[in-house]
Amino acid sequence: MTIATTEHHEEHHPDLRVWGLLTFLISESLMFGGFFATYLFFRGITEVWPPEGTEVELFLPAINTIILISSSFVIHLGDVAIKKNNVWGMRFWYLVTALMGAIFLAGQVYEYMSLGYGLTTNVFANCFYIMTGFHGLHVLIGILLILGVVWRSRRPGHYSATKHTGIEMAEIYWHFVDIIWIVLFTLVYILTYNPA
Repeated sequence: MTIATTEHHEEHHPDLRVWGLLTFLISESLMFGGFFATYLFFRGITEVWPPEGTEVELFLPAINTIILISSSFVIHLGDVAIKKNNVWGMRFWYLVTALMGAIFLAGQVYEYMSLGYGLTTNVFANCFYIMTGFHGLHVLIGILLILGVVWRSRRPGHYSATKHTGIEMAEIYWHFVDIIWIVLFTLVYILTYNPA
């Protein structure tokens, strides 16, 4: 008499959460691309850009840029830590990243308060506030994602060297926010800055 045995084959499927995040980031890239194209269109058809009275400052935004770009390296240290099963290290680096994001947002608010022009002053001001404000919203969402990862890491075994998809997704989102800022900073600040 032969006893039939059945082997259990575990099927490996791609993680659809990561595909969902990538789809979301592609759609956000297209939206920012539309903002950038609109900005470049108005810049091309406007005789004086930016119009008088809506100049941009470079010093504070440059400091903000250094903080935000540096935070991409900091958040990666958290990813490296969890892959070594160092949950405390991941928490530390993620909290430092969230703090750097909060400093970036505080700098942006300070910049808004000191500019001297508003959303409806002219087309440049409108583009400026919409693009930088929308990016700021993405930074805020990124901070909340990072804090969510830290909060969830309180449960023993929730994240480990072999289970860290949520951590990687927060990191990917944060890198996306940084890349968008580099393009935005180049277009709106560096190419527009006129020290005269």
